[in-house]
Amino acid sequence: MLKVEEQQPVQFSAALIEKSEEIVKRYPEGKQKSALLPILHEVQAELGWLSPNAMDKIAAFLSIEPIEVYEVASFYSMYFLKPQGKYVLEVCRTGPCCLVGAEKLMDHLQKSLGVKENEVTPDGLFSWRGVECLAACGYGPVLQIGPEYTFYENLNEQKVDDLIQDLRKK
Repeated sequence: MLKVEEQQPVQFSAALIEKSEEIVKRYPEGKQKSALLPILHEVQAELGWLSPNAMDKIAAFLSIEPIEVYEVASFYSMYFLKPQGKYVLEVCRTGPCCLVGAEKLMDHLQKSLGVKENEVTPDGLFSWRGVECLAACGYGPVLQIGPEYTFYENLNEQKVDDLIQDLRKK
């Protein structure tokens, strides 16, 4: 069953529509589906996540079937299919980072934020998740924070706590 927020009508800003039209023009006529990934990024940047209604609207804009949008959005981990916190803490969960404490950091995030992976804190500020390699194997454990994707390396529980406190102050 869809939640109320997933059923809400979606309005794209004039700036988003203009940007999307500019993106489509980069591709040959009849190949507008090629614009799907960058448009998904733009929509997510504006709305914070990709609701079914937003994906339907993208499909209509590109004259493709909604399933084509769902397949792409659900395949790539950088697209959020449910609401996220203002700050998305993404912890590298691959081997090298796990060897130096990434799993311990994820357990710590769950305890300190009081939410499980992919949930949002009650204040709407934070969500966290494990992600695949962030290409900083020599500096693990590492996490990135979206939507700007700032990297933080050589982490421990205290550094993560300090980071969270700094973000709360913003």
